[in-house]
Amino acid sequence: MAEHSKRFPINHIIGFVLSIVLTLLAAWAALGSDLPVKWIIAGIMTLAVIQAGIQLFMFMHMTERESGGGHVPWNMMFHGFVLAAIIVAGSLFTMSFGFTHDHDDGGSHQQEEQQEEHSGH
Repeated sequence: MAEHSKRFPINHIIGFVLSIVLTLLAAWAALGSDLPVKWIIAGIMTLAVIQAGIQLFMFMHMTERESGGGHVPWNMMFHGFVLAAIIVAGSLFTMSFGFTHDHDDGGSHQQEEQQEEHSGH
């Protein structure tokens, strides 16, 4: 136990540095590159998948011996992916086909009726 606590977390540092590099690369692709939009979106999505893998294996301890001989909880990962897909699909649906706050009359029709009632006309 004492031997385990003195170990330097090199995997965590490598994962952290890789995550920062991938994030900066995605930010550069979105803000500073002259690539076509389709290539930028594809590149950012690819970087996101790579970063998710880094997070799972470097930080979430997916294949460590302490987790039952390298057992990967596939059922929990599947449910996490399904939940993420539902949230993304719902967000895209809401942003694409959601309600707008563009009202033509802005409630002025009600105000005109109230003024007519008070003025006696």
